[in-house]
Amino acid sequence: MSGMLHIVPTPVGNLDDMTFRAIRVLKEADLILAEDTRTSAVLMKHFDIRTPMRSHHRNNEHRAVEGLVEEILGGKDVALVSDAGTPGISDPGFMLARACRDAGVEVECLPGATAFVPALVGSGLPCDRFVFEGFLPLKKGRATRLAELAAERRTVIIYESPLRLARTLRQLAESFGPERQAAVCREISKLHEETRRDTLAALSSHYDANQAKGEIVIVIAPAEKGADRHDD
Repeated sequence: MSGMLHIVPTPVGNLDDMTFRAIRVLKEADLILAEDTRTSAVLMKHFDIRTPMRSHHRNNEHRAVEGLVEEILGGKDVALVSDAGTPGISDPGFMLARACRDAGVEVECLPGATAFVPALVGSGLPCDRFVFEGFLPLKKGRATRLAELAAERRTVIIYESPLRLARTLRQLAESFGPERQAAVCREISKLHEETRRDTLAALSSHYDANQAKGEIVIVIAPAEKGADRHDD
């Protein structure tokens, strides 16, 4: 009888955000695939989860997927976690989920933590319609993508590293306009959680002078009516 793939979100900060169901699934699985086994080992120790772990990350997922599908078809229940949040959301996971679906393997994704949802809802910006962009292209296609997003009539959500935050905010102010409202959310659910809401120009100035730390989510207000829209 075939096993299952369980996609298990883990806390983005506070370990109390772990669900009872996630703990049970991880304990009952035959194998846990972890983006970084050293990072996940801290979580597993905290909840006394002793299931064997194996690395599954961007550098090995292409060659590992076929073998993992065979293991699951052979009856193994496998749980997939990333370092934080929901696997597949700017983290490894999509390729394995797709391969399992294609092979007729049951895929179960548990509800749970992901950084962009609390950032969006807590920003005070419109959250009825939004587009999640993840990380912007670093070089090729970046300017084109920024120009497209500037005309977006839905709230825009971007992930960014603290080292690139100041540069990205400068570029956003140039592309979206300096007076566009935005929020920079960092360290979500952690001790030093902070959301700073202001214009892109003001946020750019602030983070030019103050080095950000921690995981960053940028939430940007939609373009006003009358702004040019790009073709979907």
